Amino acid sequence: QLQLVESGGGLVQPGGSLRLSCAVSGFTLDYYAIGWFRQAPGKEREGVSCISSSSAHTYSPSSVKGRFTILRDNAKNTVYLQMNSLEPEDTAIYYCAADRQYGDYCSVWPDEYSSWGQGTQVTVSS
Repeated sequence: QLQLVESGGGLVQPGGSLRLSCAVSGFTLDYYAIGWFRQAPGKEREGVSCISSSSAHTYSPSSVKGRFTILRDNAKNTVYLQMNSLEPEDTAIYYCAADRQYGDYCSVWPDEYSSWGQGTQVTVSS
């Protein structure tokens, strides 16, 4: 059974950093692209980063590019989202998701992902 568990969220001041983790079980990461998404109250779910199964391709939209970095450690079956220079607008529940997609492709479109974690809250506030 595929399972994804996010951790590492919390309260941080503007300009601070957090590292989110997505631990997966029930499958091996080698054949899956992983995406990170967020959803703020009253807003649609937004993709913030993805990484291909090969790790050769990553993508982040302009809203977070240069601030967020996605990394994967297949040996630990874990994917990380390093978030720096956090802004109040980054406040949301953050989710990781898996897409069985082998190779150099990943997407930040939620509809392409079939397995999701339960989310972790990130709050950026002074």
